[in-house]
Amino acid sequence: MRTGTITLNGLRSFGHHGVFAYERELGQWFVADLELTIAWPEDDLLTSTVDYGVIARETVALLGGSPVNLIETLAANIADQALTHIGVHCVKVRVSKPEAPLSVPFDNVSIIFTKERNLV
Repeated sequence: MRTGTITLNGLRSFGHHGVFAYERELGQWFVADLELTIAWPEDDLLTSTVDYGVIARETVALLGGSPVNLIETLAANIADQALTHIGVHCVKVRVSKPEAPLSVPFDNVSIIFTKERNLV
């Protein structure tokens, strides 16, 4: 089987994720990058491949959706959603939290989560 990779970079939404009450109350920006390993389409039709526009919208909805405590959970939820699309065999998700509550200077905090479709 031939495969390819689609990347979606810099998907972002304002969300209320975090373990601290002020994170939940005030919210902050979250950013996601996805790398989707897909089955290579046999023709030139959108219906023969993965509609990455749909996956982008779903990812942004999760970033701004129901709060979770950990960015690890958020990344896993995004990966699970991406894998519901036929044709996506593996997804690597990076969730960044550029306004994380750290007491030292920093540029970004992120988690990378990889998950493959269970082909049983």
